[in-house]
Amino acid sequence: MNRPNAWRSATSRLILIYGALFAAWGLVLVGVIQWESTRYLNTVIDQMLEQRMHYLATTETSRLGATVDAAITIDPHGVMSVGLFDAAGKPLAGNIARMPAELAPDGKVRLLAQGLPRPDRDGSQVRARALASRLADGRILVIAKDNSTVDGLGAIVWRALLWAISLTVIPGLLGGFLLRRGPEKRIRALQQATDPIRQGDLTKRLPVSGRGDEVDVLAAIVNTMLGEIERLMNEVKGVCDNIAHDLRTPLTRLRARLYRAQQQLAEQPEAALVEASIVDIDQVLGRFRALLRVSELEDGRRNACFDEVDLGGVLQQVHEFYAPVAEDRGQPFVLDIEPTVPVRGDAHLLFEALANLVGNAIKFTPAGGEVRLRARMDSRGPRISILDQGPGIPAHERDAVTRRFYRGDNSRAMPGSGLGLSIVSAIVRLHGFALDIGEQKEGPGSRITLYGYTVKPGEVPGTCLSRTVTPEAPAERIPPVAATG
Repeated sequence: MNRPNAWRSATSRLILIYGALFAAWGLVLVGVIQWESTRYLNTVIDQMLEQRMHYLATTETSRLGATVDAAITIDPHGVMSVGLFDAAGKPLAGNIARMPAELAPDGKVRLLAQGLPRPDRDGSQVRARALASRLADGRILVIAKDNSTVDGLGAIVWRALLWAISLTVIPGLLGGFLLRRGPEKRIRALQQATDPIRQGDLTKRLPVSGRGDEVDVLAAIVNTMLGEIERLMNEVKGVCDNIAHDLRTPLTRLRARLYRAQQQLAEQPEAALVEASIVDIDQVLGRFRALLRVSELEDGRRNACFDEVDLGGVLQQVHEFYAPVAEDRGQPFVLDIEPTVPVRGDAHLLFEALANLVGNAIKFTPAGGEVRLRARMDSRGPRISILDQGPGIPAHERDAVTRRFYRGDNSRAMPGSGLGLSIVSAIVRLHGFALDIGEQKEGPGSRITLYGYTVKPGEVPGTCLSRTVTPEAPAERIPPVAATG
């Protein structure tokens, strides 16, 4: 099972959602603060301009020019600008060189977007709020206040927002990384716990931390479901095994009686009917034996007696056993093996599994077609492949062919019970190995590969694989001469 993407975890999403909400709320909050602050400062500036205009407008007419010049001497930086103009707009006094075009002499405060020059800033334009009023003698008095205080406050507010976001996001990311590690560790533990369950071991359970959080509640629910599934599966398996076991004795007795009847009816027409009945009973008994064999292998306790097994020797035995069968069918049976390391397992069970696979290959390969038994060494362990030139297993059946009694479209007309690959699958699961069912790259036919090491679900061990079947995945079986079914 693949490791989940860290940025797609619930914790990461909560952190991102929180960060987005914090940024959006911060923008709204700063916008409101800046709007309120700007409105308040503009009101204060407007009041200052109106008070200064009232003071100068009430000054004696003959002394107004001198008063204006005196006002600018106490403000060398030009924060508060004053200008006196005649009716035609010609400057008479003050530090405003020309009449602002966008300012009407109506006594209302306006924002000069183009600004006024500041003496202490090399004459660069700065935004200002200004007020113009026409006096009784026709002259125009202009008073302007630098708006840099308001703009500076807005810049301070936005810088504060950036600092707040950075001081929140950076610790939030670090904290989110630390908070995410705990759930990720628990998810990995759950993934590791589900691997044997997915391989058919229903005795395993998901770990519960004891914290009582949502993950523990979910794990407890799944464990309850697993317990019920295990109970039901054991009941069904027990019923099937009991039926197969209990029916073997009366069927064996019936076969013995039919055999005695056949001996007594020798050379009579009824003897052929009795012989056909014996053949049918043998097929039923064979299926019962295969069912009990699968149940025995699925018990899993036989692996306690595993030992080191030389796969090369097992393959030699399988080849020697089936070489005469292939020769009778005119099929070249090629043994292509390289030295491999020993594996831990049961030599008799591995022989049985490989014998089933080779028997299937020989049975489905037409006369004259080649069957190849190949062994290679991967970086992690041995890999055994059985390649034939038969019709192959369709892709849509590869996930079903190891189910008990499953018969594929290509095998319905062939003799057999459909239990051989169930035995192979049980042996593979018992050893913890992997089975891959695919098609040949070189031509028609199937390729079944047994990996002598553990392959994780979804993992592709080799570059030549079209797909990877986990040890519990199904595959089809064609019963060999010496195999069950």
